[in-house]
Amino acid sequence: IMGELVAKGVPIGTAIAFMMATVGLSLPEALILKKVMSMKLLISYFSVVTIGIILIGWMINLVF
Repeated sequence: IMGELVAKGVPIGTAIAFMMATVGLSLPEALILKKVMSMKLLISYFSVVTIGIILIGWMINLVF
């Protein structure tokens, strides 16, 4: 999938961020984590992961 996105003109950092987000921010993961985390901690986790993925994608786009 990532190869096709890059071939279609999507910057590599954006493609990597998309691939990380599909794993790190998935609904099944949220449902599993909800069983062991409080809602406040779960929201904090998803906020930090989202910001981290955006920053990583942005930095990779700057390098490449």
